[in-house]
Order: sequence, then structure tokens, then C-alpha cells
Amino acid sequence: MKAVRQVFGVVASLIVGVQCLPPAVAQTVLTGSAQTRAVNTTRIVKQQPVYDTYRAPAPMRSGTSQVVVQRPVIQRVYVQDDRTYFQKHPKVKAATIGAGVGTAAGAVTGLVSGRGVVRGGLIGAGTGAGVGLVRSSATMKRHPIANDVATGSLVGLGIGAAASRGHKRALQGTGVGAAVGLGVGLLRNGLH
Repeated sequence: MKAVRQVFGVVASLIVGVQCLPPAVAQTVLTGSAQTRAVNTTRIVKQQPVYDTYRAPAPMRSGTSQVVVQRPVIQRVYVQDDRTYFQKHPKVKAATIGAGVGTAAGAVTGLVSGRGVVRGGLIGAGTGAGVGLVRSSATMKRHPIANDVATGSLVGLGIGAAASRGHKRALQGTGVGAAVGLGVGLLRNGLH
């Protein structure tokens, strides 16, 4: 009976995680082209200044010339934005994808360690969302080694917390993840 509950928990966690992924992944790229005027293109109207030629009334004295005053006419330009929610909010998309992947990884870790599938899935969802935000950060993209260290730390923290009940193993997992992330970052970017 316990095995049936564990399998049911893993399947439920995977279903929840997989349901979050397709909308987020499917909306990663703008579709359509400027030539075909497809449905998902952003249409921008180029604003051209239009001048109203106003001639001042003729002066009373003879021998003077007329003055032409050009005043700009203000036009309202409306821009239609056909992007989807995840295209407008890339951080939400990154957190959603990270939470989905983290849910599956945490559920499997909880199942293997015997600490609970749902508990592991919840911990994995939180750390996965954090990893997604770190990986999509503009600041962290400028510092690739620090990006890898932060990612490794979060993954190690999530696995350590999902696999154990105490804080000691979670902190040890964070240290191991940071070391692995530093090694990967140095191999990929630092050692040229």
C-alpha cells in the first residue's frame, strides 16, 4: 500500500510539473513576420510630424512681408502588443519552468530518500523557481562563474533539503553544490 501511495505521489507531482511547462515553453519565441502581418506581430506606426501652415494676418503698414508660422500637430499613435503573458514577463516564465523541473527532481529525490514525495516536490519547486530566476538574471549573465556557483548552491540546497529532515545535510548539500558549480564555471569560462 505504501508503494502505491509513493507511485501515486510521483505521478501526481510529474503531472503538475508537466502541466506548467508547455504553456511556458511554447511561448518563448515571438511568432509571425513583418512581411506577412501575421497575428502575433507587434505593429508600430511611425510618427511623422505634420505642420499646420498658419499665415499671420497682413500687417496694417505697407512694405512689410507676411510671416509664416509652422506649428506641429500632435497625433496619437497606438501600438498594439500581441505578445503573450510569458513573452511580456520573462522572469515569471523562467520561474515557472524552474519550478516545474524542480518539482519533478524534488519528488524523485524525496522518493529515493524516503522522506516524502510531496515534501520533496514542494522543496524542489521552490528551489527550482530560484534557479530559474538566477539563470535569467541580467546581472548574473554578466558574471558567468558566479552564475554557476549560485545555481550549484541552490540545486545542492534543494537536493539536501529534500533528502533529509535536518539543516545539517541541507547546508552540506549547499556547499557541495557550490563547489560543483565553481568547478563547472571555471572549466567552462575561467580556464582559457
